[in-house]
Amino acid sequence: MTSNRYPHLLSPGKIGTLELKNRIAVTAMGVSLSEDDGTVGEQLIAYHEEQARGGAGLIISGVAGVAWPVGQVAWQQTAISDDKFIPGLKALTDRVHAHGAKIAVQLHHGGLVAGYSHARYGHPLWAPSLPPAPKGNFTEHFLMEELAGMAGMKPPEIKVLEQADIDLVVAQFGAGARRAKAAGFDGLEIHAGHGYLLSSFVSPYTNKRTDQYGGPLENRLRLLLEVLAAVRAEVGADYPVWVKLDSREIGKDGITIEDSKAAARMLEAAGADAITVTTYHETGKGALHSESHTPHVESFNLPATAEMRSAVSIPVIGSGRVEPETADKAIGSGELDFVAMGRKLLADPALPNKLLAGNPDKVRPCVYCYTCISAIYMGGGARCAVNPDLSFEHEPAELKAAAPKRVAVIGGGPGGMESARRLAALGHKVTLIEQSERLGGTLRFASLAYPANERLLDWLRQEVAEADIDVRLSTTATSELLRSLNVDDVIVATGAIRGMPEIPGGELAHVFSGDDMRRMMLGESSEELKRKTGLFTRLATKVGAATGATANLALVRKATHAWMPLGDNIAIIGGELVGIELAEFLAERGRTVNVIEEAPRLGKGLTLVRRMRILTELAEHGVGLHGGASAVTIGPKEVTFTDMQGNVQTVPADNVIVAKGAAGDLKLADTLSAAGFRVHPIGDATGVGYIEGAMHGARAAVRAIAGVAA
Repeated sequence: MTSNRYPHLLSPGKIGTLELKNRIAVTAMGVSLSEDDGTVGEQLIAYHEEQARGGAGLIISGVAGVAWPVGQVAWQQTAISDDKFIPGLKALTDRVHAHGAKIAVQLHHGGLVAGYSHARYGHPLWAPSLPPAPKGNFTEHFLMEELAGMAGMKPPEIKVLEQADIDLVVAQFGAGARRAKAAGFDGLEIHAGHGYLLSSFVSPYTNKRTDQYGGPLENRLRLLLEVLAAVRAEVGADYPVWVKLDSREIGKDGITIEDSKAAARMLEAAGADAITVTTYHETGKGALHSESHTPHVESFNLPATAEMRSAVSIPVIGSGRVEPETADKAIGSGELDFVAMGRKLLADPALPNKLLAGNPDKVRPCVYCYTCISAIYMGGGARCAVNPDLSFEHEPAELKAAAPKRVAVIGGGPGGMESARRLAALGHKVTLIEQSERLGGTLRFASLAYPANERLLDWLRQEVAEADIDVRLSTTATSELLRSLNVDDVIVATGAIRGMPEIPGGELAHVFSGDDMRRMMLGESSEELKRKTGLFTRLATKVGAATGATANLALVRKATHAWMPLGDNIAIIGGELVGIELAEFLAERGRTVNVIEEAPRLGKGLTLVRRMRILTELAEHGVGLHGGASAVTIGPKEVTFTDMQGNVQTVPADNVIVAKGAAGDLKLADTLSAAGFRVHPIGDATGVGYIEGAMHGARAAVRAIAGVAA
């Protein structure tokens, strides 16, 4: 059955001889879920098996190192550099095939990007020539604790490849292809993008050779063509083989779209069955890490993909934050043939099946927070803020309740809603208690400051509404109420306590706490806020009329876009996630904003890749970012502080927002525990962990209640 809503995306397709049931591919990602010795074990197998169950037409398993551990780019990267790795790879393909899915492997050599190989083993980085110095400082927006983890690392040695080295690389890719076929993969992708070894030869920015492998494009492409020929010689003419190619390099004088179109035509002539279109960037510029292969802007790479498609007659695979509706339209108009999804399928591997069933609203949405890729950058395995099961698919699943428990979940924020829906799905009797009149908690506020969060808010609310959950709004959780419900377990997801820290001048009327801002932006009244601004009633009327009881945040956003009871100059004291997202929100609404933070680096709580982007954008838009501030004092129209150099600075402030002082709050959990209840505190109640902390805490609590060992 094919959903009429996505007739092109869900239609069958072919890559060479490979027949696929739909046009959705799991893009090749390095998720660091193989074993430390490069072998494929249960963790990676279960991860891909879940995608196979989810209905993707094609799974591409990422970055299998043909020269591993030389060229290794991350911890627990898959290896395909020796026959000893075939059994694990074969176990993977067998498990995926058992669900009727197709799986390919991506052959990879890290080249200049193989920092892990250097850091762990001391291997030099393989390159066509000595690379130019980076433009910018990649670590500019790292937190001090993140920088500490890099202490002692020495600059890597660069190995400029000689002919014998080139011959070895070609042979390694050929041998990797032979192993891929022996392991039962349905096809393979040659990774020639993202600055890795083959890409560095294609790019004029990194390839300054003067021999037959440098100079004009046909020479720079020679190594890739030799690799393709070696692969073909090993697997035969009918085995599906395609190439991942940079459409362009952003932020440097490297590969252009015209280069890539010409390269695609040469690869087609040489026997490639398809082209996967990607993009690369100048890695020294932090913001560009979300401006290329993992873009923040929706459909960022589709125009280049369409140009590449016009240059060849073989299929083209596109990617880069492409929504299903957009992908369906692009396939139908011939702009691409397949869409490779990464983050969306990490958030919900069952997305293809849900689309096929005509239930797109059931898809757990990605909020594009970059938790997944940032975890890899920081040397860990892939994680997802909204899907706490990612990377834990190998753990025993929670079973349907044979004897349902009665569980009270206190707090209707993301952690509470996730806990309630998971418990209800297992057959437990759940009462969700929320003291306010709406579900959402601080996620409602976070959705105004960062609109992508609203999709998660809507999804959680819908899941709760459709489940067998007793939802009690405007209700205070007490021991008496819980006893009347005869509960077996209690999950406390009541969030953090937000006090106003002691700051000279903090008592002034133009100073707002984070809670004041939340109430103001959501149109919620409080006596303190009314005291601080007589204009509040005007805003509450505007927002209340727009939202009514449903709290439609799009309308709230519209009502508050041009008007808020705040002056033109805003100082935000506190430069962690909340302060930074508030700065973005207010700057977009025409305010002049300064963020003042005691820590030397701003953006704690934001994942690395998102932090690099948002801090760069704020600076470009004139937001003052003042890290390492001390002696902060609030005056009637200004905030004064001492900067890191010991200089006294003053910034104008018609209003001051104190976006700090949040801390875990276990008072209710401790009270209930003392009263004899079995209590599971989660989320910000245990310490500020934002969306990821709430969702992962929910999973842990539900598994404990379901009797699954940690």
